[in-house]
Amino acid sequence: MASIREILSRDPDGATVVVKGWVRTKRETKGTVFLELNDGSCFRNVQCVFDAATLDANSRNALERAGTGAAVAATGSLVSSPAAGQTLEVKASALELIGEADPETYPLQKKQHSFEFLREIAHLRPRTNTFGAVARVRNRMAFAAHSFFQERGFQYIHTPIITASDAEGAGEMFQVTTLDLDAIAKGGKSVDYARDFFGKRSYLSVSGQLNVEAYCMALGSVYTFGPTFRAENSNTTRHLAEFWMIEPEIAFAELPENMELAEDFLKRLLSSALDDCAEDLEFFDKRIQSGLRESLEAVRSSKFAHMSYTDAVAELEKRKDSFEFKPFWGCDLQTEHERFLTEQVVKGPLIVTDYPKELKAFYMRANDDGRTVRAMDVLVPRIGEIIGGSEREYRYDALVGAMKAKGLDPAAYGWYLDLRRYGTAPHSGFGLGFERLIRWVTGMENIRDVIPFPRAVKQAEF
Repeated sequence: MASIREILSRDPDGATVVVKGWVRTKRETKGTVFLELNDGSCFRNVQCVFDAATLDANSRNALERAGTGAAVAATGSLVSSPAAGQTLEVKASALELIGEADPETYPLQKKQHSFEFLREIAHLRPRTNTFGAVARVRNRMAFAAHSFFQERGFQYIHTPIITASDAEGAGEMFQVTTLDLDAIAKGGKSVDYARDFFGKRSYLSVSGQLNVEAYCMALGSVYTFGPTFRAENSNTTRHLAEFWMIEPEIAFAELPENMELAEDFLKRLLSSALDDCAEDLEFFDKRIQSGLRESLEAVRSSKFAHMSYTDAVAELEKRKDSFEFKPFWGCDLQTEHERFLTEQVVKGPLIVTDYPKELKAFYMRANDDGRTVRAMDVLVPRIGEIIGGSEREYRYDALVGAMKAKGLDPAAYGWYLDLRRYGTAPHSGFGLGFERLIRWVTGMENIRDVIPFPRAVKQAEF
């Protein structure tokens, strides 16, 4: 059995084909019935044309019951199509109804559905044009990410999902426990985590970075790509409680090498999207975000500009009355600031470096000025920050001091400090939120629409 993508690449030579898929539309004109079938292999449908009078009884019965959403198998000849917008169609001679969809209850009839409604039926929304296209782009971006690193000799490391360490020092973590906390509370007792499964407080990881650093200090160039979790009570279009992160780490590398890697990586991902997902991106450009392809092409062909945080704030202060959040040295740059820098100041992608140490995590290497750290954020038009990274603090005493300054107990990070005790070396890395990437590439507005089953505040269905 060939996929619809494969069938549509053939010549209309009259060959017999079997097309299996789901009915997108059905219409009838003077005894001729047209079924548009899609199997998810590509954006386009294949049209199957039936002359009802020539069908056997089983096929006529199947055709009568095959409404929108039904799974069917159509057999026929591949011929040229007289219809506009398609070069071929299937002149069908038989139809098998594999799975019926009751038109009275099937929620995806041929009409415009809001994204809010489709989130309520996340198990069915991949059958729509938009979410089928999102899924294909997401698949291709994941493949491109792995290909990029594998071709450069990086080792893929599976870092743990359950951890006792907080990589960000943020405290916004989901707890993992097998204790009956309700029963303990009713009994008026305090929780003894020594009796818990892991013998201590444990959480879902917010990042694989600390663990992947350990393998960086043995294998050189490594990366992890997996789910991460943040118990942040943010009900916005930009936040998820469960999301995927791509986190490379390179040994003997300082900030400039890290910046170069990030630029090369983004350009490779964009090339894959533009070249391998052209049909889906054409749809997003027309229906979701006008000018999308042009904006992505511009980033792919650009040399990323560089600017220190201090210089970036100076640029923002020139137009401080234009912003809702007034910029000042020491502030955390907001999306409106990042978009202004990329869209108005440098007119393209920008890497901002050397942020105030108070804004960044404990593991970022301190600069000699005592005020800033060797951090970098990669900013792109329309989205703002797409990558965050840094050169890591590889000096033992400096790292301990940074932990204490952030209110962290160095004893809880003994294994991480061992990496600075034994054979320490400069190393750098970054994190790319995969869903943020998919939002950027597809033009989708809400991050909950670029992950198959979104997890957010009060949302854990499916």
